[in-house]
Amino acid sequence: MTFQLAACAEMLWRDRPIDWRAARLKEMGFGVGLWNWPAWDLARLEATGATFTIMNGYLQGRLADDEGAGMLLRSARETAAVGKRLGVHRLNLHGTGLGDGGIPIRRHEVVTGAMWLKARDTLNRICDLGAELGVTFCLENLNLLDHPGCPFGSTADVLALVSSVDRPELRINLDLYHTQIGEGDLLRWCRKCLPWIGEIQVADNPGRNQPGTGEINYPGIAVALKAMGYRGPVGLESFAAGDEETALESFRKAFTVRDALTAPDHGLSEGRAPA
Repeated sequence: MTFQLAACAEMLWRDRPIDWRAARLKEMGFGVGLWNWPAWDLARLEATGATFTIMNGYLQGRLADDEGAGMLLRSARETAAVGKRLGVHRLNLHGTGLGDGGIPIRRHEVVTGAMWLKARDTLNRICDLGAELGVTFCLENLNLLDHPGCPFGSTADVLALVSSVDRPELRINLDLYHTQIGEGDLLRWCRKCLPWIGEIQVADNPGRNQPGTGEINYPGIAVALKAMGYRGPVGLESFAAGDEETALESFRKAFTVRDALTAPDHGLSEGRAPA
């Protein structure tokens, strides 16, 4: 398998216990992604023996103000301890805490220069925490149609922050579903973000279902990612259109790349600047 495939357990088999979902994903050969840990029995999750690939790295807090940064760092420390207990590989962050339906708890229509400087400072402090605890944090991009007023949500903003901090404890969680809605031009964004990607997450659009249900050519993206040299994790963060196991197999098929296949050039596979 070219990529390390995982799926968000909280979006699949939603009528089943979370430990059953994790165990079934393990049986099918997938890692397991989680959202907020307080909702679940950690001992039962541990007992599944599943590989937990990513989960939310905080429960509250923000990047761009002193109060929010303090909350974020305290919450991230607590969550990192839970992540280490489960063997989670990456802890996910956003520009601000999200409430019901993914709506930012504190919305910002304008992000000021002072907020940018504070966000960078907060992320450096997050990296210090990551170095102390031996964990990696990832900053995820979010589209502003579904998450209006979320600061630092765009792919461009996440790339600017992570690349300016440029420390191994902070990577990008490049969510291509959100990039498609917010910016499009997925292959160029993959290339721009490549040196800092910690994980790629996928869902098709519209509908946020598995690859093959919408407009995104995920088999083509998989071929291009392989040609770029990406061999890291790819997480399915989608609902299932129809049967979950069929949806997971569609995801696996989209990201199974035969050696004989080559990527369409697009000026990207060799790192050349597109025209």
